[in-house]
Amino acid sequence: MKERYSRQMLFAPIGEAGQKKLMDSAVCIVGMGALGTVLASHMVRSGVGHVRLLDRDYVEPSNLQRQMLYDEEDAEQVLPKVFAAKNKLGRINSSVRIEAIFSDVTARNIHEALEGMDLVLDGTDNFQTRFLLNDACYEQGIPFIYGGAVSSRGMSALFVPGVTPCLRCFIQSADSGGQTCDTIGVISPIVDIVASYQAAEALKYLVGASEQRRDSLLTFDIWHNQFFEMKLGKPREKCPCCGLKQYPALQKEEETMVSLCGRESVQISGHAPFDLELWRQRLESAVLTTKSNPYLLRAELREGERLVLFADGRVLVQGTDDPARARSLYARYIGS
Repeated sequence: MKERYSRQMLFAPIGEAGQKKLMDSAVCIVGMGALGTVLASHMVRSGVGHVRLLDRDYVEPSNLQRQMLYDEEDAEQVLPKVFAAKNKLGRINSSVRIEAIFSDVTARNIHEALEGMDLVLDGTDNFQTRFLLNDACYEQGIPFIYGGAVSSRGMSALFVPGVTPCLRCFIQSADSGGQTCDTIGVISPIVDIVASYQAAEALKYLVGASEQRRDSLLTFDIWHNQFFEMKLGKPREKCPCCGLKQYPALQKEEETMVSLCGRESVQISGHAPFDLELWRQRLESAVLTTKSNPYLLRAELREGERLVLFADGRVLVQGTDDPARARSLYARYIGS
């Protein structure tokens, strides 16, 4: 321990006692895209004992500009992000328990996903999922570190149940105005900066440095040299999460069809788990090409779109954001 973490333990606020606390800690990183890969690298290199990775997506060439744990081979093999990340991280620090969960996070599985965790780190790219994490964390009393990055702008805050307001106190709507990395782009430095702010707050929390925690929602733009802080203050009395304790994201019925903002993709769930080899044989003569691995099957359609079948029963219809078109293609190739 002393050799690997020597420089970190020389930092007096952590020291040997803090390092032992990190090694006894468990964190969950939800979303293994740009923010998630930087967060996971920091947590594993810092020696956090148990790191749980959650993501529903696979590596594509467009990810490689900013998602630091992946390479061209991962994209060529169409590897799920959690497994590609686990492979890399395990070679970085074999003493850390790295748990990879390849799944969509929903109201049905969120409690299981957070079980045994001391802290949740937000690596997601949409507010629907963030509100789900926020509500589940406040219901279970687990701190939640929010982070977001788009274009050259970033935001970050640590939300602690019973101590600070929650994310809903500041952002009431899941409508982000359509601005995502897929619609207006993102530069990689902002990703590193946001995730590093998140990671720093995570280390402070895990070692017990409560007096040093940042009590603000931080926003900044590194291209236009702007920097703002908003004090967290007190929870809103009528906040449906930390005020009224209604946790609305946990009460929602699961949607079986969701358009993924800015990605020209529609996700359809509800099918029984797929036998991918059986479906490869079934689709092979009906589509242009197929490519598969143990986790997913990708089929290029003659109509121009693409189907991605996941072993857990999810299907992505790529190349359209029209739910009616997606449903029509799903029915044609998968069934009603």
